Amino acid sequence: MLEIGPGLGVLTSELVINAKQVIAVEVDRQAIKYLNDNFSEEIKAEKLRIVEGDALRINYKAQGLEDFNFKIVANLPYSITSHFFKNFLELGPKPEEIVVMIQYEVAKRMIAEPGEMNLLALSVQLYSEAEILFKVPPQSFWPEPEVDSAVVRLVLNKELPARNASHSDVGGVNADIKQMFRVAKMGFSSKRKQLHNNLSSGLKLKTDAVKGIFAGFGWREDIRAQDLSLEDWILLTKTLNH
Repeated sequence: MLEIGPGLGVLTSELVINAKQVIAVEVDRQAIKYLNDNFSEEIKAEKLRIVEGDALRINYKAQGLEDFNFKIVANLPYSITSHFFKNFLELGPKPEEIVVMIQYEVAKRMIAEPGEMNLLALSVQLYSEAEILFKVPPQSFWPEPEVDSAVVRLVLNKELPARNASHSDVGGVNADIKQMFRVAKMGFSSKRKQLHNNLSSGLKLKTDAVKGIFAGFGWREDIRAQDLSLEDWILLTKTLNH
């Protein structure tokens, strides 16, 4: 089990009971001293290993973590949420499962549907099956934050799944993933603009050519990036590559 930011070990105390071993990554030296003093028996028994450092910069393979041989459970520091998901979903090593508490608004963005899609949702929905387990009110914390929180669960896909889509030629996730995210970033570059404007500008294509692709899919001309599903982005990328 990997825990990011154990702090004073409130969650850690439960994890060491239920996990074979907990690797806790902490950057604060005072917190590390506290953990060493209060979990000395668990550390001696190798139930707990404390790693000092920035959770976004740690070499996790050097810590013995490989794809799908560990799980992440953490009260995640909200300031690193986006980078955290990028690292463990796209770069790896990839956990089997992630259960973390994050800001509620971010949790909602992760499971967004067409009409409210975003880059984080694309990444989360491509690499995992995600759900919000429950909401956590500010009153559950001291001091109270100004935002609601939520516990989310992501079960990572060991293979990128064939997605059900309305287009027969999607054929699952066969488009080049890096290219798909490159195209999507261009699409989301200016949310106020219609998608064909963002893509024609970013890809140096004629506007009429992009509109022609949209028409072939049966899409509205004024469609915006947030209106597209993951399957739509895959289809669009494959078509642009041809």
